[in-house]
Amino acid sequence: MKIFNYIKRILTGLYRLFQGMYISMLNMMRPKVTEQYPENRGKYVYFERFRGMLTMPHNENNEHRCTACGICTTNCPNGTIRVITKKETDETTGKEKRALDRYMYDLGSCTFCSLCTITCPQNAIVWNNTFEHAVFTPAKLMKQLNREGARLESK
Repeated sequence: MKIFNYIKRILTGLYRLFQGMYISMLNMMRPKVTEQYPENRGKYVYFERFRGMLTMPHNENNEHRCTACGICTTNCPNGTIRVITKKETDETTGKEKRALDRYMYDLGSCTFCSLCTITCPQNAIVWNNTFEHAVFTPAKLMKQLNREGARLESK
């Protein structure tokens, strides 16, 4: 009985050895799919859910959809987003309302969790495909997403 188990273990080991060698040989025969990164930068197709950098789209009239509600700031787990507001007077009603002054995004501390884009009720912020973020000073990772002179999109 011991001899039978001994021979069975040897044959099982040899089978697994040849199985591993077969898989290795198959991988050696496959064509290589290495990407030549710096040369083919513009040719790469990204997945739809790729998260590169947070952006705030503006239309041709330099208008955005952010109402400065602060939901994105509240849901950000590590304080990456700061919404700085100012008071503006509404022309039609004469009441003061809150408006977006600066939308600051710290790319260096972002975890790319997408809680800000999921919870934004106006879909004012989206992810783009930019992934090259290497800089020499951390201060350059602080981005202002809204453009100068931009205002809230009229509905």
